[in-house]
Amino acid sequence: MAESNNISLVKKLYSEKRIERNEWNRILTSLNDDERNFLHSFAADITRNSFGRGIYIRGLIEISSYCRNNCYYCGLRCSNSQAQRYRLTKEEILDCCAQGASMGFNTFVLQGGEDPMQGREWLVDVIEAIRLHHPDKAITLSVGEKDADTYRAFRMAGADRYLLRHETRNDAHYNTLHPESMNGKNRRDCLRTLKSIGFQTGSGMMIGSPGQTIEHIIDDIEFLDELQPEMIGIGPFIPASGTPFANEPAGSIDRTLLLISLLRLRHPKALIPATTALATLAPDGRLRAIEAGANVVMPNLSPSDVRRKYSIYDNKAHSGSESATQTEILKKELNAIGYHIDYGRGDYKK
Repeated sequence: MAESNNISLVKKLYSEKRIERNEWNRILTSLNDDERNFLHSFAADITRNSFGRGIYIRGLIEISSYCRNNCYYCGLRCSNSQAQRYRLTKEEILDCCAQGASMGFNTFVLQGGEDPMQGREWLVDVIEAIRLHHPDKAITLSVGEKDADTYRAFRMAGADRYLLRHETRNDAHYNTLHPESMNGKNRRDCLRTLKSIGFQTGSGMMIGSPGQTIEHIIDDIEFLDELQPEMIGIGPFIPASGTPFANEPAGSIDRTLLLISLLRLRHPKALIPATTALATLAPDGRLRAIEAGANVVMPNLSPSDVRRKYSIYDNKAHSGSESATQTEILKKELNAIGYHIDYGRGDYKK
């Protein structure tokens, strides 16, 4: 039986690595269920060829719920009076790292809002302390937009990786999601600076954010082609209380999975997480992402009393297999679909 035109297009994307915008439009809008299943299976095969059946785990530490920015979609936005604020001390972060190390974690991800009280000197001190106590662990930062000198200071202190989603490549769309004090060009320049300094750099976007179109998603794909990030984070938009978009619908799980698979074909060696946002929208969201080509999960190492407070969107999953203390559950879930935890650092391999 002859294969469909859409399956031929999927194979072309993998073999030639580039397709035209009209072809992207077709593949993003017209796959039927059988074609979608083929795509996910094909992407999973490519992932296993590169990484085997091991899923890397990163220990997530949410260091602060304070943020100077006022992004319209984020529950941590500075003007959200409903947000519960906290910031971890250096000692608390080191305790989280010690707990993670005892559980076999080899990567720590420090994520937080752009907190003015956790500036360059403070973060450099924390990075140096983690590096001193855990010289062989990978340190990833996700603390927003900084100047080049600050990024260099983080790198010199011992940080290895940096996550900064570009959110949307289309500037007009970016402006509908952020206040005038922010602009998409600066964010993209930050990503280019991070790569030039030597960070393993992660970018990505929200799927289904208010006002997003298929053309916007194609712009995102083309930006990732240009940037060639080592990590790609794709998650569905989820509304947050106390924001202008509190009553907007959540993004599509199916479209998010579609993008994970397509970007796996385009970036076979990239590290692609199965995000907490997917686990928030569906109990099996993480596992479906792995079966679509994702190969990283980030269990939460944050102190249990602050996990609910780091509410970037409503009803964030925080106590199931996404919690580091529940790694046995995660092991069983992965084993059930033929995978296992890989405790290695999981550095990007060219």
